[in-house]
Amino acid sequence: MSLRPVLVNIKALDDSAVGRFWGEALGWGVIDEAPGVTAVKPAGFDWSAPVTVCVDVVAVPEPRTTTKNRVHLDLATTSAAHQAELVARLRALGARPAHVGQGDVPWTVLADPEGNEFCVLEPRETYRDTGPIAAVVVDCADPRAMARFWGEAMDWTPHEVTDDHAVWRPAKGVGPYLEFLRTPDVKTVPDRVHLDLLPYPGEDKAAEVARLRDLGATDLDLGQGDVPWTCLADPEGHEFCVLARS
Repeated sequence: MSLRPVLVNIKALDDSAVGRFWGEALGWGVIDEAPGVTAVKPAGFDWSAPVTVCVDVVAVPEPRTTTKNRVHLDLATTSAAHQAELVARLRALGARPAHVGQGDVPWTVLADPEGNEFCVLEPRETYRDTGPIAAVVVDCADPRAMARFWGEAMDWTPHEVTDDHAVWRPAKGVGPYLEFLRTPDVKTVPDRVHLDLLPYPGEDKAAEVARLRDLGATDLDLGQGDVPWTCLADPEGHEFCVLARS
């Protein structure tokens, strides 16, 4: 039994506007999937054999707090010129500089039109073939503990686990990385960004959810009501959802 990350879920007051921003940022198509849900995915994306992690922007009534998200996207670039061009283009689309204590670093920290932080990385060989999303990055207190949970929760391949970070990538060696980075701050509010996981064809969603609970996940009530997905939190409280196959 196993699961795979398939979506980065971003909450927004205006899902259409934020979805359009991310579609332009990633060079992907934008679809009004349902009232209050804007899907951002590459052309020809196949749910049965995904090679990347897509983005869903979901409308919520609550405005974002000033607390930094503990989950963010890192965007890949291929050259210094590409990085500068992408930053300028994103600024023109409504992104603004964000200050999260990064100091003097070679990457650029921005926020989308509703304040969700993300990074435009300098060129790195590690991310040369990831596509536009280099990594989904999660702040955490204990990367080794996160490695124990997430290593069992999903089928991605571990690349490195240390006291400071834990890194995975899909077993096929394509698409973005998932990185848990040690940070000194602690989780205090629900995040505006989280991962959605999907069972493989033929896998039983209820059995997968039960397995995650045995690994240390806890049930999460976000006011979601009667929905086909299950909301959970990992042992450090990071929210995530297990989707039902359609």
